Amino acid sequence: MKDKSGLLLVPILLCALIASGSTPDKSSTLVITHVTVIDATGGPARTDMTVLITGNRITVIGQTRNIIVPKDAQVVDATGKFLIPGLWDMHVHPHGEQDLPLFLANGVTGIRIMWGYPEHLQWRKEIDAGRLLAPHLWIASPVIDGPKPFWPRSVSVGSEAAARRAVDIAKASGADFVKVYTFLPREEYFAIADEARKQGIPFVGHVPMAVSAQEASNAGQKSFEHLTGILPACSTESERLNQAAQADLSEYLTTDNHQFEGPRMHALRGEMLATCNPETAAPLFALLKKNGTWQTPTLTLWRMFSSIDDPQFTNDPRLKFISVRTKQSWDPARVSRTSVAENTAIGKEGFEKDLQIVGAMQKAGVGILAGTDTGNPCCMPGFSLHDELSLLVRAGLTPMEALQTATLNPAIFIGRETDLGTVSRGKLADLVLLDANPLDDIRNTSRISAVVYEGKLLTRAQLDDMLSKIESLANRKPIGDVLYQTIQEENIEAAVKQYYDLKMAQPATYDFSENELVVLGYRLLHEKKITDAIEVFKLSVEAYPQSYNTYDSLAEAYMDHGDKDLAVSNYQKSLQLNPANQNAVNMLKKLVHQ
Repeated sequence: MKDKSGLLLVPILLCALIASGSTPDKSSTLVITHVTVIDATGGPARTDMTVLITGNRITVIGQTRNIIVPKDAQVVDATGKFLIPGLWDMHVHPHGEQDLPLFLANGVTGIRIMWGYPEHLQWRKEIDAGRLLAPHLWIASPVIDGPKPFWPRSVSVGSEAAARRAVDIAKASGADFVKVYTFLPREEYFAIADEARKQGIPFVGHVPMAVSAQEASNAGQKSFEHLTGILPACSTESERLNQAAQADLSEYLTTDNHQFEGPRMHALRGEMLATCNPETAAPLFALLKKNGTWQTPTLTLWRMFSSIDDPQFTNDPRLKFISVRTKQSWDPARVSRTSVAENTAIGKEGFEKDLQIVGAMQKAGVGILAGTDTGNPCCMPGFSLHDELSLLVRAGLTPMEALQTATLNPAIFIGRETDLGTVSRGKLADLVLLDANPLDDIRNTSRISAVVYEGKLLTRAQLDDMLSKIESLANRKPIGDVLYQTIQEENIEAAVKQYYDLKMAQPATYDFSENELVVLGYRLLHEKKITDAIEVFKLSVEAYPQSYNTYDSLAEAYMDHGDKDLAVSNYQKSLQLNPANQNAVNMLKKLVHQ
């Protein structure tokens, strides 16, 4: 299984990155005095306020002159500063545990993970047990796609019964919601919608090519990601565009031509943009509002695709917090779907249309959620949420409305508005203290003086210390590149010995993560160096014995080598560690019937 996403547990827990190394002490009292409170309810800012936090809850909010500060309290004089609720990024794909402190350091106290893995559920257990300081997690199922899924590791469904089973498994595994994807056929999509309703679990995701935005909203899909389905539905040529999309899907499912945007829709893209008019889309927006169908536009993602050749991306100083391996994969030449020159003009036009549509939806009362699609090129954990808020203002939202897309709206969306989303008495003390007013300029959300997470104060000095440690981790040398060179110049045995020697002598110099070994193993497989790849995957299994992906990868290498029995045993081990590993299920069926 070609797991190159980096969704891997790192043996360095966040307690090594946070000065205190523990979750909040719920018996402590924290008092923030002389602060301007922007509560995100939509009401005006309130000046010279004092907020008293007992344990992990806000217990008192009032004018400073009226509040008696307990003698044993930890007091923060916030004169000239501004207090907002903790922020949520509602569309993320963490590359691993190492991403989590980047969210907190940027005031992001909650994230919606849009492709769930067993690792994420384990993180939540660690958070609940007080062993891991990390944002609140709202976790998806694995992506559910059609009989020919676009991404490896998707759950593939090719019948109504399989679609219903996928929903049942998602709920039983602990997922908070089901995620659907682009290439689901109609029957399977509507089976998922029906089963999700019966099971009482929300479903969200892409609007599949086989259905219209109106059909998806009426079916109960709770959120559309990336504005999928919206531009065609806003076009005066929507019927023709829907027919083209369904013809592209039919071709996709019956041929080996696997393009994300099919040839018919690609040919009509310019016409779609020219005929997409927010004014004529009023019935669609009214339907979305009536059905409570939220939108997560991920404007950060679309700006990247429309401007990937922009030096702002390659020269962004925040890249120092991103791992060397990840930055390599973000090279503009790799990112462009065909070529930058071919796509940039139409991409810029499409991005401007996206901005226009988002502004119109906000005015029409459609719910908007801030999400970045973190994990994609130049969409950086934590940092990019502030970019998203700025883009939402550019789209026409007021600073307060943009702020609510990352505070109040997520709380309502996940059904936790009694605990989250505003600075209010009785709510969880997830807060961000700013040096400047975000209602004057939404970019001020990035001017962070301190973060309060479940009542625990993380000062600017602590946040800087976190970032410094993350930077050191990010700039470690990829061990996979070192081992590859040794394999080329000597042999696999020398490379394995080198791995152990360097791990013992220089553990902080090199990135020894599982992903490094997985990437190296598949690089060797692609070069037909199968026996070398097997040894690398065996090394990965030894280093990460609790990772289902290591066994899945080793099984694939054994299969390529013709060792059926070893392939079967390793797929079985992978499935024991992760019963939701659809790839192992499919491969075992294939091997058993050979």
